[in-house]
Amino acid sequence: MPATSKAQQKAAGAALAAKRGEIKVSALRGASRQMFESMSEKQLEEFAETKSKDLPEHKTKH
Repeated sequence: MPATSKAQQKAAGAALAAKRGEIKVSALRGASRQMFESMSEKQLEEFAETKSKDLPEHKTKH
């Protein structure tokens, strides 16, 4: 499942870095912390590697 915004992609990247031990889990806040706790490394990879060219900065609410 691809990311739907650049903000979501960045949060997934931070959570993925924490899963891999590249940053401390305590450094995560908000969405990245929730993603770290609820998603697998494979799911986070899919979100983080989404091409950001056509993504909005933030997801719009409907």
